[in-house]
Amino acid sequence: MAGGPLVLWNHRSIQILVLLSLGLQLVLFVFAGIRRRQNLPVRRFLLWLAYLMADSTAVYALGHLSFSSTVLGHQLVAFWAPFLLLHLGGPDNITAYALQDNQLWLRHLTVLVVQVLGAGYVLKKHIAVAGGHDRNFLLVASILMFAVGLVKYVERTWSLKCSTLESIGASLKVKRPAIHKHNHPQDRVTEEEFNLRRAHSLFHVCKRTMVDSSVVEEDSMDSLDSTDGLEEYTSKLIQGVELWTLMEIELSLMYDVLYTKAAVVHTFPGYLIRVLSPLTVATSLLLFWFTAKDDHTRADVAITYVLLGGAVFMETTSLLNALASSWTFAFLSTTSWSWLRYTTLCNERWDRFRHVVVWLHHLVKGGIAAHSRYKSRRWSYTIGQYNLLHFCTRPADTPFTSPLLGRLARALTLDEWWNRKHYSATVEMTDVIRRHIAVYMSHLYSKGRFNTDMLGKKWGEYPLDRRGLYRGVLKDSLGVEFQEGIIIWHIATEVFLTKSEKAKAIDAMPTVHAIRVMSDYLMFLLVERPYMLPGQPQKRLYQRTCERLVTMRSADPRYPSRARVVKDLFRMSDAPHSSISRVAEREELANNLYDAYEDREFSLLAPRLTHMARLAKELLEKEKDGTANSLNLVLDVWMDILVYASNKCSRESHAQKLNSGGELTTIVWLMAEYIYQASVAQRDDVV
Repeated sequence: MAGGPLVLWNHRSIQILVLLSLGLQLVLFVFAGIRRRQNLPVRRFLLWLAYLMADSTAVYALGHLSFSSTVLGHQLVAFWAPFLLLHLGGPDNITAYALQDNQLWLRHLTVLVVQVLGAGYVLKKHIAVAGGHDRNFLLVASILMFAVGLVKYVERTWSLKCSTLESIGASLKVKRPAIHKHNHPQDRVTEEEFNLRRAHSLFHVCKRTMVDSSVVEEDSMDSLDSTDGLEEYTSKLIQGVELWTLMEIELSLMYDVLYTKAAVVHTFPGYLIRVLSPLTVATSLLLFWFTAKDDHTRADVAITYVLLGGAVFMETTSLLNALASSWTFAFLSTTSWSWLRYTTLCNERWDRFRHVVVWLHHLVKGGIAAHSRYKSRRWSYTIGQYNLLHFCTRPADTPFTSPLLGRLARALTLDEWWNRKHYSATVEMTDVIRRHIAVYMSHLYSKGRFNTDMLGKKWGEYPLDRRGLYRGVLKDSLGVEFQEGIIIWHIATEVFLTKSEKAKAIDAMPTVHAIRVMSDYLMFLLVERPYMLPGQPQKRLYQRTCERLVTMRSADPRYPSRARVVKDLFRMSDAPHSSISRVAEREELANNLYDAYEDREFSLLAPRLTHMARLAKELLEKEKDGTANSLNLVLDVWMDILVYASNKCSRESHAQKLNSGGELTTIVWLMAEYIYQASVAQRDDVV
């Protein structure tokens, strides 16, 4: 009937709200980890919606319980108030959705006081005053659940406070014992487990870097001994395997500190709470089991059992996850209780327990392969791609070529957002690119010394100066603002690769692919994530460049086939490296640009295209006369731009990006800091 939903809400609003609150907690508990490695828009939107609704639903339900007349005479309904406090405490694997949420811990503290008073008022009014010996069990169960909810809510608020960059910086002033003991990777533990434990022992370096406190202090040097220090990582930097692994795990641990309860869970009070919490909830469940239920409806009794069962499940799982976490190994390794360390670590009891819990975890997820156990600690190896020439050769917006979603976006004035998303994509970073980055980063470290000149020079200067080419047109191409320079070098790279004969050779394909991926990646950052780049965003400059490029493309209409037209209507993405990447059109546009600006005098109407043509011409001449290997030169320039952008990006931006899969620039930035720390440690050791 027409009034059905409204009537249901009027009579069952409390029941609906508490079940919705529990459901949202389960959603957060199950799906919070997806943002550690991935940046999937739909899943992130659903997670964000659940994160916002979880607190709002619990707060609204508590207010409804405090003032609703339907609770009168229904002690069982009032018993649900402590569960809402427990839900406000949230699961352990998510406290903040964004970095800014940690800064709002004072607001959460204010809400905590109000909600605790509200829950206490409901219990006192509707349960504490109830008479009869059969209500004593329910009263004790309510008190126990209220205590658990209060502690977990306080813990979440304290976790938000401890996860601010300021609090992390303050905690580093306290000298902590280093983790010295590591089992050899072939001795009882896997190599992944060994790397994870090494990352914990060196985690203080990552934290100091993230909070702008990278000065090498005594306690940081203590853990960098000749056996367990960073020297063996930097000695193998050319291969890049060990250091890459270390950086990925370190940033994963930093994600735990910033966006989960790890900072407070893995302390003695945190472990004590996790041991007592499931026992307390289970006791409340037993007390409710023996409570008389004659005066309560079957629906309310069933909902109460669901709430208690959900609480037992989540608190027990929280205990198992906490005890089996690698953070527990770090805690046990540094504890002053030698008997506890001996009992758990020396006898390998903790290792066996962790193995069982990890196996059960992946069994539930549908996979028990050993190589997948630590997948969540590793980076996804995907980077964004955006090609300016690919975007500017897009088909004209006609009813036959424009995607349906694109038309809707334009109708809603979201055309800029649509263009950024539709014409960008992600690509998996190959081992060749990874090795190139590792080799270039190895230039920072030489015989125990850190090459400060490399980071101190202007972006792109180091590879040119190293080849004796830092003069003339190549030098002038670096004299513009950083983001403007990315636009110039991005277009010049496309023109150079189009006209270069060596770039068409088969043996040059890996290098050409690496150049294009790095060029498109920096362009992707400029268009989609300018906050990850130094300097002011150049939105208008980018738009004017696009307008100029569109006028330079071929005027000959290309009529797509009927099958292509149908595909275009429903196309969700037009990626630079897809099967419809319009290679011929891009090459034609590159040739048009070179022919139009090759010998033209400097023009104020198109200064970037003038710089681009001069740069491309200079690179082609260097290739012809054999002065330099232009392909390697261009790749090194893009590597230098990557290192410069990584080093100059703000720490807040690096930390903020960890909640959506991480960024290549963050890994490179942290890698440079670790190389610096290793060079200082080795130099002081020699002295």
